[in-house]
Amino acid sequence: MKTLIVITGPTGSGKTDLALQLAGRLGCHILSADSRQIYRGLPIGTAPPTPEQLSAAPHHFIATLDLDSYYSAAQYEEDALKLLETLFKTDDYAIMCGGSMMYVDAVTRGIDLLPTISEDVRRTAYNIYEQGGIDAVREKLQEFDPDYYAIVDKCNHKRMIHAIEITLQAGQPYSSLRTGAVKPRPFKILKYAIEMPREILFERINRRVDLMIEAGLEEEALRVLPLRHLNSLNTVGYKELFAMMDGLMDRDTAIARIAKNTRVYAKKQITWLKRDPDVCWLSAATACDEIMRAISPAQ
Repeated sequence: MKTLIVITGPTGSGKTDLALQLAGRLGCHILSADSRQIYRGLPIGTAPPTPEQLSAAPHHFIATLDLDSYYSAAQYEEDALKLLETLFKTDDYAIMCGGSMMYVDAVTRGIDLLPTISEDVRRTAYNIYEQGGIDAVREKLQEFDPDYYAIVDKCNHKRMIHAIEITLQAGQPYSSLRTGAVKPRPFKILKYAIEMPREILFERINRRVDLMIEAGLEEEALRVLPLRHLNSLNTVGYKELFAMMDGLMDRDTAIARIAKNTRVYAKKQITWLKRDPDVCWLSAATACDEIMRAISPAQ
């Protein structure tokens, strides 16, 4: 049966290297499941595969969108499934690699059918945040959809704004449209995540941040500063450097904050993945061989 091998795990855990090892042994394509690497023009801050890595195996969804392009997990689900249908005509395997959990879930579980948001509705929803801040967003969501408000991360303004958008567009609460039903897929799905001791992971994250700074992350952030309002730049690394450029923190604090916020994000990824019983956790050192044995015991 055609098989999609999902390589996920926290940021900095070595997903790209493992995916490349597998792709080399299986001779298959790699689909990025990273909601920031899909944007072009951010070669440092989003830590995309290097040119050498990209040449080692066919990659998809890397640097394909302009920074001002709107993209969602639902669009990723549609695009990835269409691509997989084409790839599986000739290949038995494909690899999906990334740590954007909404993207991974979109393909492996499916997303509830939700209305397309019009520009007017999107503008209305974001005006709530721009005029009243996150408190106004919380108040409006509680009014519109108390059931979803009870469970949402109330520090995540983007997630709450999205729920408001859906409610306004659909004319009914967002929670009433969330079925959580898993959609069947015409291929087998194997999910793997790289596990390593927390202290080693955090050391790798800290080192990665230092290397990004050495590679010119500050200059990259300065170049896109006029576009800071775009959703594609509302992410760790750029937000802290934008704050530094605004004089809200000094350089050392900004760099330390990038590392801290990346570690926090990694912990959230781990928490999300630990809830998924389909995820098999592997050590980076033995993961490739274990996966190969699982998909082809004779090898």
